[in-house]
Amino acid sequence: MIVKICVGSSCHLKGSYDIIEAMKKIIAEHGAENKVELRASFCLGNCKNGVTLTADKPDERMLHNVSPDNVREVFEREILPYLE
Repeated sequence: MIVKICVGSSCHLKGSYDIIEAMKKIIAEHGAENKVELRASFCLGNCKNGVTLTADKPDERMLHNVSPDNVREVFEREILPYLE
């Protein structure tokens, strides 16, 4: 699965690099390094909705307002179930 986290100007200012680092740790904790490819992406066009990420799961929807406080929940709810 490819997970892209926006690092455009707005998301950068809202902490996207912290989210990338947190996501790396969470992926490692779940032993999913060979199942998830984490990528930075330039603007995903949802600047007003906080940090945005996409995952190429079956419905490939965008996930908005990802923060250091909810990144674990987002991973476990929106990504982890599709890795099994």
